[in-house]
Amino acid sequence: MLKKWIRNLAAALLSLGLVNTAMADRLQDILTAGVVRIGVPLDVPPFGSQNANREAEGFDVDMANMVAKALGVKLELTQITGANRLPFLLTDKVDIVISVMGLTPERAKQIMFSSPYANTSLAVYGPKNIVVKSAMDLGKYKVAAAKGTTQEMALSAANPKANMMRTEDDATAASAYLSGQAQLFSTNSIVAIDLAKKNPTKEFDLKFNIRNSPAHMGVKMGEHSLVRWLDSFVFFNTQNTELDKLHLKWLNRKMDPMPAL
Repeated sequence: MLKKWIRNLAAALLSLGLVNTAMADRLQDILTAGVVRIGVPLDVPPFGSQNANREAEGFDVDMANMVAKALGVKLELTQITGANRLPFLLTDKVDIVISVMGLTPERAKQIMFSSPYANTSLAVYGPKNIVVKSAMDLGKYKVAAAKGTTQEMALSAANPKANMMRTEDDATAASAYLSGQAQLFSTNSIVAIDLAKKNPTKEFDLKFNIRNSPAHMGVKMGEHSLVRWLDSFVFFNTQNTELDKLHLKWLNRKMDPMPAL
């Protein structure tokens, strides 16, 4: 009688999804399906943008292609923004996010991060005649930043009264600064360098650094096999200099030495 009751209870729990007969393994699912779904940005050049033919290009786009090639599967690219990077992972819209994403303890409660693949920093930029030395000086001047990004969250936490212009994506934040809708702009250091080259009449004077923010790939929480494979991918392509070549191509500099996660 007891054995029958246990069998019935297990069947009931299984039907409710409370018992899983096998551990999830996204890496094996990707290999079996022959497709990897990777979210990349198209609003933060040189990491991701669209060329004249409206084709995706950039550092993170090339990284996604390298990952798919190393896995031996087809690549399915999905455009993402700073605000929806985590939701797309959490709702299984993508398998991997490669979107110049910085690691924070809060994000690490929700997803898993690979070892870093590019070294960047976050800062606030503006014209030379504006004196701003910290987040506490942001009350008088409007600063544009894409919502959901590390820089937006860090500035908001440092100064809840900061005059923030929170945009839907990085491209809109950049446009707000370039057009004068915002007096300051908070972004990734490499993005700022790229924008300054493309807009020589606009000043991108460094006001203050927020923090170093190396770029990591992200996967859904619990996908240990996949994140470990990505760590191996970063290690291997660091050793064979392929990541160095990617840095020289898109960032015009060699890859900085970075610790493993």
